[in-house]
Amino acid sequence: MTTEWSLGDEAEQAQWANATMHLRDFQPLLPAEAEVVARLLSGDFDRLGDGSRPEHADPTRVIRAPFLRFLMLGGEPGCRPHEKGVRISGAWITDVLDLEACRVFRDIGLNDCHFELAPILRAAIINRLFLDGSRLPGLQAERLEARGGIYLRGAEINGAVNVAQSRFGGNLECDGATLRSPGGYALLASSLEVRNVLLRGATIRGGVNLSSALLSADFDCAGASIASAEGSAIDASAIETNGSVVLRSARIEGEMRLTASAIDGDVDCSGASLRNPDGMGLELSRATVKGAFFLRREAGIFGVLALTGASIGTIHDDVPSWPESGNLLLNRCRYGAFIDGPVDAKSRLDWLARQAPERWGEDFWPQPYEQLASVFREMGHGEDARAVLVVKERLQRRARRQRAHNRALRALLGATDGILGITLAYGRQPLLAFVWLLLFWALGVAVFTYAEHRGAIMPNSAVVLRSPEWTLCGVPRTEQRSLLATQQTQGLAEPGQSQLGCFRQRWEASSYPDFNPSMYSLDTLLPVLDMGQKAFWRPNPLVPGGLVAINYFYFQSIIGWALSLLAVAGFSGLVKSP
Repeated sequence: MTTEWSLGDEAEQAQWANATMHLRDFQPLLPAEAEVVARLLSGDFDRLGDGSRPEHADPTRVIRAPFLRFLMLGGEPGCRPHEKGVRISGAWITDVLDLEACRVFRDIGLNDCHFELAPILRAAIINRLFLDGSRLPGLQAERLEARGGIYLRGAEINGAVNVAQSRFGGNLECDGATLRSPGGYALLASSLEVRNVLLRGATIRGGVNLSSALLSADFDCAGASIASAEGSAIDASAIETNGSVVLRSARIEGEMRLTASAIDGDVDCSGASLRNPDGMGLELSRATVKGAFFLRREAGIFGVLALTGASIGTIHDDVPSWPESGNLLLNRCRYGAFIDGPVDAKSRLDWLARQAPERWGEDFWPQPYEQLASVFREMGHGEDARAVLVVKERLQRRARRQRAHNRALRALLGATDGILGITLAYGRQPLLAFVWLLLFWALGVAVFTYAEHRGAIMPNSAVVLRSPEWTLCGVPRTEQRSLLATQQTQGLAEPGQSQLGCFRQRWEASSYPDFNPSMYSLDTLLPVLDMGQKAFWRPNPLVPGGLVAINYFYFQSIIGWALSLLAVAGFSGLVKSP
């Protein structure tokens, strides 16, 4: 903030030379005025009576506002204010202190005074203004320029304080003050240029308008109680501050608006209560917070927390301080990390689930999930990032199905999404396909082992199946069978021996590969492998247990192709949502 001040001695003396009022214009002086004139040049006079704020018009404390104006503008020779300015406490001030468009070269100190009418400093140029502990019916100071600050600490103001479009080289301090304006904002400071705005411990009824203000330091409302019957309790939209916005332990009834603000420091809502059940509790949409956003220590936002399009350095929060379900807006919000808060997928997914896109006419917002996953990855939580993206895929695909008006298409999408979710976690965990392959391989081992035990496996060769050895191994030794190709007609199978077991013991089968259930299941499942088992063996559906084995053989072959293709698609990213 750059403000040029041309308030030197020459300008002050020129103003004295052009003075139009004189001390004689106020004769006879009131007792309090006479006391002020008598001790004007001492520099240590600052109180009437005991200096406390009067509760009634005590004749010994009454001072006319035009008389004060005469002194503030330089008085006359022999009746000029001290270099420290006009400093009076404990006065009862009548009439209007009208300094509109005036230049006051020295401090104005009217602490613990009672004003019958609101002072007017509209478009004035002053040094500093002290109204600490005073009671006023308002303050009209639009476009005021002050070399220093404006101080209303502990003041009681029953009317609007208007400092819109003003420029202060120091602070606007209202710590511990009470401001009431039932007809509108109690503090109007839009487009204000100032160092700090301090409302610590203040009680404000009517709200604060600080929109488009420029602050070189902080906007501090720690411990304040601010309420507005209608509209915003605090409208600080589009402010620019080099410091922080502090709402620590504040109690705010109505909307707290920081829309499109640029905040170089933090937004601290620790222990604060922001209550606006039917609307926005804290509006930070499109705001830029370079520091941290604090929402912890039993903070409560009873209304919507809107972070749409906001950019935040880090988030410091805890679960009890999160808004209720349906009262969180995070679409297009970007942030760098979580500090001192939950950093796990389960907790943060519950955080995201407090959004309700349908409340705002949308079906799903994917960006908050992508942003959360990105932050998890940057913080080194890769597994949590994947878990977030899996949930994002499931919800996004569900929203897509709900948008489909054709029942057949909706059913097809449901089946496809179900398969992709079970087998690949929607492409976010392609290694899951290998888990399924392992399970089907193990199941195949069990099925084919059982089939082998029941003798339900046979050679996969027409030559072998037509050979006398294989045929006679299916006939018990106690039986005879006529064969055209050989004179041997007696069966070869021992009692209780299967055809496969008998065949394996024949010397004719010594060159035939052994059946291995593990390799056979692998050979059947993976189409890219050739273990030599499938080419030599296959289940025999005519033997008990063989029908199950042959059906599983076909099923496993299809599943193997499908899972292999899905794994390739998963690793290539083809099945992920765009």
